[in-house]
Amino acid sequence: MPNRPMPCVLNIAAYMFVSLDDLPTLKDAILHALATREIKGTVLLAEEGINLFLAAHSPAIHDFLTWLRTDDRFADLQIKESWSAVQPFHKRLVKIKPEIIRMNHPAIRPSAGRAPAVDARTLKRWLDSGQDDAGRPVVTLETRNRYEIEVGTFKNAIDWQLDKFTEFPQAVQAHREELAGKTVVSFCTGGIRCEKAAIYLEEAGISNVYQLDGGILSYFEECGQAHFEGDCFVFDDRRAVNAALMPRVNPCALSDS
Repeated sequence: MPNRPMPCVLNIAAYMFVSLDDLPTLKDAILHALATREIKGTVLLAEEGINLFLAAHSPAIHDFLTWLRTDDRFADLQIKESWSAVQPFHKRLVKIKPEIIRMNHPAIRPSAGRAPAVDARTLKRWLDSGQDDAGRPVVTLETRNRYEIEVGTFKNAIDWQLDKFTEFPQAVQAHREELAGKTVVSFCTGGIRCEKAAIYLEEAGISNVYQLDGGILSYFEECGQAHFEGDCFVFDDRRAVNAALMPRVNPCALSDS
């Protein structure tokens, strides 16, 4: 059996809802910081915050994070880590967007206050028993796109077959009765979509709504495969990671170009 490459590339995902008002200047500074450390991936900036997916060798990533957190606005930025044998990104991009995750509802501003969150271990305990601590039935609610869900999802998750996240508000209005009387836990890959989704659900008058803190990646890290069928789709050349946060597919070799 041929030897498989050892994981040596650190992949990070992070987002933070925080008010930003100097986007062009911030974009230039971040792009320079990434280039000088030979880090690849994508950083999205908007007035509502930052969303990033980056990969490089570990010292470069940690040096970049140290630099970024010297900005008080990002001092509390939390990251999700995973490893791959090769660089999963081909480009280095920093983009300014209207939203760091597009919902077409600019009034939804998580920086003004988060929806309640449930941690991975609590969700697992609820799913083990089929109910929350108050005895209400618990359902998990997909906020991801259908092609992501085909790779893997929670067993018996509610799936409204979204083609894009902007369809979520309309789906809520069409299916709100499906959620009545239940504790609803919205989830996504790393937490950003389910955070916005949970706020929208609350504003739509849905009771007993939570977001899965840190998304599927945090759940895998804390609870492994329990109640989850398949792998987690990711938006890079790895295509998916398993419950050990290891890539299901190894792409082309690491390049410094």
